[in-house]
Amino acid sequence: MKIYADITNDEIQDTYKQVSNTVKEIRVSKKISQNDISFAMGFTTPTFYTNAENCKQGKHFNLEHIIKIAKYLDTPISAFFIIK
Repeated sequence: MKIYADITNDEIQDTYKQVSNTVKEIRVSKKISQNDISFAMGFTTPTFYTNAENCKQGKHFNLEHIIKIAKYLDTPISAFFIIK
């Protein structure tokens, strides 16, 4: 059994990337722009959203973001956590 201390930072970063990639795939499949979804989430510019979706500059989505994204994309939250 793995315990918390056995989880590496790389594993955590890989999970962030997998979730972000899934968000992007679903968003693109629904033909929704990063601008549209970021403004709908309450951001004044798309910068944070773009960086989080691409895991750039140490940004990533938190649970609140995932809840908002799921609602906007009309997608179950669980869809973002299917690790490929």
